[in-house]
Amino acid sequence: MVKTLSRWLGLALLLAAATAAAELPTYRLELHNGELRPARLEVKAGERFKIELHNTGNTPVEFESTRLRKEKVMAPGVQSFVVVHPLKPGEYEFFDEFHLPDARGVIVAK
Repeated sequence: MVKTLSRWLGLALLLAAATAAAELPTYRLELHNGELRPARLEVKAGERFKIELHNTGNTPVEFESTRLRKEKVMAPGVQSFVVVHPLKPGEYEFFDEFHLPDARGVIVAK
C-alpha cells in the first residue's frame, strides 16, 4: 500500500513539474552545425522562461551558458529544453561549445 502511494505521489509531482514547465513563456533556439538561430533572444526581465533547443544539424551540439549555469549536450536530431530563472535586465551570453568560436549568442532581458 505504501509503495503504491509513493508511486502515485511521484507520478503526480512529475506531472505537476511538466505542466508548470509547459506554461512558461517559451523561446525556440535552433542549433545547426555551428549556427544558432536566432543568435539573439529577447526575454522579459524578472520572468522564468523556457528555451526549446532543437539540434537540426548532423553533428552533436552543446548549449551552454556559464553565467546562467546551464548546459545541455544533444545528439543530431534531438530536441530538449532548459528552464531559466528570472533574470535581471542585461545581456547573458550562450554558446555551442562544440562549434566555437563562431557559435555564440546572447539573451537580452528587458
